[in-house]
Formats: sequence, C-alpha cells, structure tokens
Amino acid sequence: MNKPASVSAPAPDYSPANPLVQPDTVSAWTEVIPQPIALTGGTGFVGSHLVDTLCGAGLRPRVLVRDAAAPRWIAGVDAEWVEGSLEDRESLRSLVDGAGTVIHLAGVLRAARASEFDRGNRVGTANLVTAIKGVAPDARLVHVSSLAAAGPSPEPEGLAPDDPPRPVSAYGRSKLAGEAEVAALGESTWWCILRPPGVYGPRDSDVFEFFKMASKGLAAIPAGERWLTMAYVGDVVRAVLAAAATGGPGEIYHLGEPSPQKLDDIFGQLAAGGGGRVRIVRLPPAIIRFAGAAGSAVRVLGWRRLPLTRDKATELLARHWTAQTVSSLEALGLGTGTLFAQGADTTWRWYRLKGWVR
Repeated sequence: MNKPASVSAPAPDYSPANPLVQPDTVSAWTEVIPQPIALTGGTGFVGSHLVDTLCGAGLRPRVLVRDAAAPRWIAGVDAEWVEGSLEDRESLRSLVDGAGTVIHLAGVLRAARASEFDRGNRVGTANLVTAIKGVAPDARLVHVSSLAAAGPSPEPEGLAPDDPPRPVSAYGRSKLAGEAEVAALGESTWWCILRPPGVYGPRDSDVFEFFKMASKGLAAIPAGERWLTMAYVGDVVRAVLAAAATGGPGEIYHLGEPSPQKLDDIFGQLAAGGGGRVRIVRLPPAIIRFAGAAGSAVRVLGWRRLPLTRDKATELLARHWTAQTVSSLEALGLGTGTLFAQGADTTWRWYRLKGWVR
C-alpha cells in the first residue's frame, strides 16, 4: 500500500477577521478595559496584531495614523482613524479626548542621529502625556517601552524590572527618557510600563533577519557567548491587554520567555524549524562597528532599508539582552507563554506564505 503524501498545515494569513490572538482567549481582559481605547503605533508590527484582536472582539479602537489612506497592516479594519503623528499635538488631543484607555506603541526604532530617537521616543511621548493630562486625565495609560531602556545584562539570567537602568544605545536612552515622561504623571493619571525584548512573529521585519540568515544556512553573529530573551508577538499583545485591564499603577513589567536562550541555540532552533541547518560565523567587533557606521552613513543619505546602524551595532555587541520576566508574567496572569519553537514555526509559515523566505 502506498503511503499517503504528507500535507503541510496551511500557512496562516492573519487579518482582522482571523486575528493572531483569538478574541475568546483574551475576553476576560477586553470585557473590562475602560472604553474607548486609543492607540498609537497601531499600524505597525505589534500594534496591528493588537488592533486585529480588539476588532475581532467587537471593539472599535481609535488609531493614530500618518495617512488614513494607507494604514498598512490594518487596512479595512473597523476602527476610527485619527490622522496625525506624535509631533502633531492637536491630533494627539483628538486621539485621546475622552479615552478610557490609551496604549502607546509608536516610536522610532532606527535612526542615524540621537536627536531623531529623542524626537520620536521622548518628545513624542511627552506630547502624548500632555494631551492625556489635558483631555483624558482619567484614562489608563499603558506605555510599551523596550528592554533597551533597561540596557543589557552582565549575566545571562537578566535584569529585573527594579534594577537600575543602564541603556547603552541612543535608542535605549530615548526609550528610558520616554518612560520618565510617563512616570512624571505621578498619581494624577493611572499608568504602567511594559518592556518587551526582541519581539518576533508574523509581520515582523527586524528579528526576520534571523529567519532570513537561517533560511540561507549561514548566520553571521558577534563573537563571544550571548544570551537573549525573546518574546512572541501574540504574547506581547496579551500582555498589553492584561496590563490595561488588571495591571498595577506605576508598575514596570518585563516581558518575554521565562528562560533566556543562547544565540547559537536560537539559530539552531530556527534552522530546524526551517527544515535545514545553519553554519554560524563569528564576526570580530571591529567588523560589526564598521558595518554599523556604514549603515548610519547611508541612512543620512536617505537610504533607510539597511537593518544595521551604528546604534544597532552597539546593541549587538552588548553581552546579554536578557530579562527576568517570571514575576511580571505572574503579576499579569500570563503564564509561561509561547515556546520559541512553536512561535518560530508559525512565523516561518507566514514568511513563506508572503514570499519573504523560501
């Protein structure tokens, strides 16, 4: 008897009608989050999955968009568009006017100059805080920052939320400054801060570089042992909703898997999930610094597609990007979350569906 041909699971195509995070898995939170919900960064990677989940739950979030005619991943969703930016104070007032919950996801991830990070991540946050104080003082503010604000850890076990922050990059310093703008609200407005590490999943174009290297069977990484905490985008969406519903005022939460992983092991799992093997090449720090400087120079000239800049090179060369997350996950009622192998499998299938990798 001939064996039946194996059939691969269909690749998921996530959309508002089929969100990555199913609404019934987060209904205990979405049913109690104060309405209406206003978002910045809703057209981006994490934000678009959050918007899909909210819309799938029958909610109609208010979303800040630079161009209402081109809302990227969330085109066609039943949301209220507010056209503007973090630099436009009037659009921010319109966004948060009377809001019950404000979720701040927007920011600048890559830039050639420290002033660009500061303008997007500190000044933009300050503008949003001013708008909240003016027209939504009773709103709950969930500020999604970054592990870069805390900085790298000298030991693999990672930093706790109450450890003194020591950012090493202009991006990290600007995110920490944004946190300070939020904390300056004091007790006048409810707020909390989330610090995700490297976030991966469908629609991501940053950790995607890891998948792309694994798909080619060759990974060029900095020399020396490095450990990382990773976070699946679906788990970050759940954390945002949990924080908005049940988080503690003034709290800082570290997100990501409970146990960090060696960078080598991450590539090994990616290669296995992609159906191949990967050869790891270790690069001297001088080469990475040179590539980062070249990337920043090209950005100044207007070409912004290179993933490596001087600032990102500084972060790559830091020892361990790890966080202690267990206490935060328990406080938010999140459990252990998605294992990397499982999340990577879903992400591989989505990248292949979209033709990002072979």
